[in-house]
Amino acid sequence: MLLLRRFSAACRRRGLAQFAAEAPREAADAVVVGAGAVGLAVARALAMAGREVLVVESASSFGTGTSSRNSEVIHAGIYYPPRSLKASLCVRGKEMLYKYCAEREIPHQRLGKLIVATGAAETAKLDMLLESAKGNGVDDLQMMGGSQAMEMEPELRCLKALLSPSTGIVDSHSFMFSLLADAENLGATISYNTAVTSGHVADERIELHISESKELENHSVGSPVPPQIVLLPKLLINSAGLSAVPLAKKLHGLDQAFVPPAYYARGCYFTLTQTKSPFSHLIYPLPEDGGIGVHVTLDLNGLVRFGPDVEWLDGGMDDMSCFLNRFDYSVNPTRCSGFYSVIRKYFPNLKDGSLEPGYSGIRPKLSGPGQRPSDFVIQGEDVHGIPGLVNLFGIESPGLTSSLAIAEYIVSRYNNT
Repeated sequence: MLLLRRFSAACRRRGLAQFAAEAPREAADAVVVGAGAVGLAVARALAMAGREVLVVESASSFGTGTSSRNSEVIHAGIYYPPRSLKASLCVRGKEMLYKYCAEREIPHQRLGKLIVATGAAETAKLDMLLESAKGNGVDDLQMMGGSQAMEMEPELRCLKALLSPSTGIVDSHSFMFSLLADAENLGATISYNTAVTSGHVADERIELHISESKELENHSVGSPVPPQIVLLPKLLINSAGLSAVPLAKKLHGLDQAFVPPAYYARGCYFTLTQTKSPFSHLIYPLPEDGGIGVHVTLDLNGLVRFGPDVEWLDGGMDDMSCFLNRFDYSVNPTRCSGFYSVIRKYFPNLKDGSLEPGYSGIRPKLSGPGQRPSDFVIQGEDVHGIPGLVNLFGIESPGLTSSLAIAEYIVSRYNNT
């Protein structure tokens, strides 16, 4: 591990270019690709289990992708099919996250959420959500009539509502910073501006080809990127988020039948310009294709956000651009026009001109438009037959809520490699 520490320190001080001529090969114990919430949680858990951990992150800091571009909601586990990984890891992760935040004084609030039916055809769907949530072990939900819900939230209009008292919000940056500090205090090392561009998996050995991220900037599409160092990890966790599927496609020797197709959905958020929040709870409509609806999210400073919507992106991004997170995160102001009609179904007093562009995020999805939502995929040797390789695919919402539970799951199943 001493050589790996020196390598990581050199990356931070001088960049990887000095290693280009010889492309040294270095043994490693556990390598985690991606420093989002899940990657950092996994690194921390592996370090707690006694592993020597190296985290490689292509960006200049942690959590710059999906982990920092979401609603920052602590989900209860309501929407997901019983016995799915999303259901079990969300419910377990929620408990772990609240405990973790309380112990470390990470800013968070258990605000509660109202899922609302605004039309007669939607009320039966609320009953179905309630039964599904019970099957997931979410036993604190309360069904209420519209009048009761509107008494709680006078600006709300609905026929029926489902109250989730255990839904909350969290400062995701503070949470990730704490995970990083925990991991580093346990001996983990993180190397920023460091990209895994390809690799080989064969003969019970994993090779990772590593380059400084800036080396990818001007590469020709389709041409290989020469490695500046080759790592030989005993355990590899592909927690690359938006680029997890493209990275798996670059691992030669991995049967591509085990690599799912990748779909990307952009979600835009708009903020309410008025200073006082009209709501004290999170307000959610019923789920829609590709997401859980344009909902009301409050942040820890009281700012009101509406979103995200769903905009399916074409698959034209090349792999190296994915590795560099070159997704288009711009918010088209004209998309705001579609928000007003949707929001006014449950918030009729929304004034014209009161929404302004906020930010956007990209969901790494495994199912496309009109397809049934996919579960998390946590794929180890028991699935693909490659010792030491663990792929995490489709870690979208509730990934933030589930992060500590995902880490616990991985350590319990795959730490023996």
